[in-house]
Amino acid sequence: MKTILKIEELTQFLFGIFLFSQLDYAWWWFPALLLTPDIGMLGYLINTKVGAFTYNLFHHKAIGIAIGLSGFYLNNSLLILIGVILFSHASFDRIFGYGLKYPDSFKNTHLGSIGK
Repeated sequence: MKTILKIEELTQFLFGIFLFSQLDYAWWWFPALLLTPDIGMLGYLINTKVGAFTYNLFHHKAIGIAIGLSGFYLNNSLLILIGVILFSHASFDRIFGYGLKYPDSFKNTHLGSIGK
């Protein structure tokens, strides 16, 4: 089952690359921005509950989709870019087993425990 989930996430990541290719940004913006959603981990400097909230805020695909669709609706390419990056980053992370976090520990995710 884990292999099937990883293939699904890889497919979504590739879809994110395709979506980015439809935007009017230089190709190098995609890899340059791909890791920026990890800024959500800064919440862990406060505590695990805040960290899980901020991490999940920046790694929830529905939020990325909502921002991207709002950019499409408002004809705002920056919002579309932000949405594509958030969506793509979440898929990229999940390929490697980094899921949405529970508030008790960074390693406790909706995909199971990281490292097991």
